Amino acid sequence: MRILITGGCGFIGSHLVRHMLKQNACEVLNVDSLTYAGNKENLLDVENSENYHFINANIRDRVKFREIFNSFRPSCIFHVAAETHVDRSIDGPDEFIQTNVVGTSILLEEAEYYRKTLEVTEANHFRFIHISTDEVYGSLKNILDKPFVENSPLRPNSPYAASKAAADHLTRAWFKTYGLPVITINCTNNYGPFQFPEKLIPMIILAALDGNPIPIYGKGENLREWIYVEDVVSAIFQVMSKGLPGESYNVGSGDVISNLEIVNEVCSVMDILLAKSKYRPHQNLIEFVEDRPGHDFCYAVESSKIRNGLGWSPQVTLDEGVKRTVSWYLNHRGWWEPLRKRIYTGERLGNLEKFK
Repeated sequence: MRILITGGCGFIGSHLVRHMLKQNACEVLNVDSLTYAGNKENLLDVENSENYHFINANIRDRVKFREIFNSFRPSCIFHVAAETHVDRSIDGPDEFIQTNVVGTSILLEEAEYYRKTLEVTEANHFRFIHISTDEVYGSLKNILDKPFVENSPLRPNSPYAASKAAADHLTRAWFKTYGLPVITINCTNNYGPFQFPEKLIPMIILAALDGNPIPIYGKGENLREWIYVEDVVSAIFQVMSKGLPGESYNVGSGDVISNLEIVNEVCSVMDILLAKSKYRPHQNLIEFVEDRPGHDFCYAVESSKIRNGLGWSPQVTLDEGVKRTVSWYLNHRGWWEPLRKRIYTGERLGNLEKFK
């Protein structure tokens, strides 16, 4: 099977590349434009595999992708490439629109153009798997509200979420209008190794490690559902194997906790793993800061559709996942230190400074 993965040098994408390479007779082409969050070093362990190929290209490059489809001839596309950080979308929404909306539209169009060149049997087995987010649903008012289901209305509240919701609508339109066999995955907050340091959990780890303040928006009461990245890629694989075209599947762990609780969880693990740190207890580094503009209060999804219908379930508990993640960052300075020096030093983003 030939698999095309967009954004394979990113966080979820790199884990997905590895997962697919472990499958029998699976050949993977990773197409990534290597933006600030795309890092070829995420895949150093597989870059010499005979079943792995890499092309540096942007999903907005229609000509290049037509060439890629015609030469590689994939049987499945995992569309993972996206701008993903909410705070950056507040500072610069246009890049999110160009990549997440325009790029997705071009990729869908080229995928359908390519599918029309396939023999009937190949065309019937072809799949386009679109990786999205639970943020497209907007915010629950409190944890007692029923979690979002697959047919919940899309009510995005940030430029990032709006761009992903637009992409979700486009994939649905390409299925209904053209018959492109698209499946959408709406996933909760991911975490784990190789996540860019701007995201919450690695940001906590690196700030605590250096004894810097750990900023928490508002009072830290906002609620998120966390899922370990390896559970996410196993869900994506299950959707490819058993999912129905035209359907969407929510992927979540059921572990919904406040931002303050996840910070305390990470700090507690660091207290254990860094028993000699002069910054223990690391919770003392917590600093409450001005809230993010338009900060959604609660995300939580009902994922029984993929659990009951496709036989998937998460395998890594939050406690175990946090331990694995903290340990990985502590043992991989060579991966994140260059990123902190060259790309992102830990400064706050998304505070509307550019508009003041």
